[in-house]
Amino acid sequence: MTTRVTTSFDRNSTTDDVLAGVDLTGKRAIVTGASSGLGIETARALASKGADVTLAVRDTEAGKQVAADITAKTGNANVHVASLDLNSHASIAAFTKAWTGPLHILINNAGVAFLPLTRTAEGWEQQFATNHLGHFELTLGLHDALAAAGNARVVVMSSDRHHMSPVVFEDIHFEHRSYEPLVAYAQSKTANALFAVEANKRWAKDGITVNACHPGIIRTNLGRHVPLTPEWKHIESRIPYKGLEQGAATQVFVAASPLVEGIGGRYFEDCHEPEVNPNFEYRATSNGVNAHAVDPDAAAKLWAMSLEMLKQRTAA
Repeated sequence: MTTRVTTSFDRNSTTDDVLAGVDLTGKRAIVTGASSGLGIETARALASKGADVTLAVRDTEAGKQVAADITAKTGNANVHVASLDLNSHASIAAFTKAWTGPLHILINNAGVAFLPLTRTAEGWEQQFATNHLGHFELTLGLHDALAAAGNARVVVMSSDRHHMSPVVFEDIHFEHRSYEPLVAYAQSKTANALFAVEANKRWAKDGITVNACHPGIIRTNLGRHVPLTPEWKHIESRIPYKGLEQGAATQVFVAASPLVEGIGGRYFEDCHEPEVNPNFEYRATSNGVNAHAVDPDAAAKLWAMSLEMLKQRTAA
């Protein structure tokens, strides 16, 4: 029986709150999707504590501006930019091959949400391909660098929307069922959580812990594809939004707080590990984690299927 991680932090805690007293000097970190939203605040927070931070982004020009801004705010000149497209095997392979030396923190922050039906060149549904498979391939490619660091941490961004769908193994890519953008997004977020479960099981012996987290609901460009229907506006009026400093706090907490040292395979929200909860509604208190997002059997099955999918990509 494992003990849940509980803390004095809550949904109002900021990145600076959770990193108070933490020194990341000498630690190397990668933050994907760090040219906007939560990624920027996450990178800033890590840099403010002395970490050497690489912004892994598609738009390197935007990334360079962000890096300059972070350096100006923190005084940390060790903020770098590298090109990464999670939809491209060649880009992921180039990124991982170029990385040398240890990697102490990997935050898989990038993502897409609520897209109309879009498929990759392989025929994969875009949200699952980007949010899960791209980060799956990236993290596997960086395994040796993480192992070389000793006590490395991987943080995978999930969402409380995972409640709305398990991974539908019989039809992951919506080839035989009607496509719903929210359901596809939810499935990808469940996959993110399951990846943390299985990766931690496999890699804890290598000194690598892997956890998933829900940042909360924040107004960023991630929601730009949400249809502005009357129904959605009614739902939105009930959503307990966070600011960026609060939204990035949980992933920064999991990445660097001593309170999570040696702990992996878990799901966090509001800077603590919630209880398993089969129900979902927007509320300011914890929504919990659905059992289908921490099921070890589903996690093992997803890992095996993901490896098979990547064989298709690398063979192309």
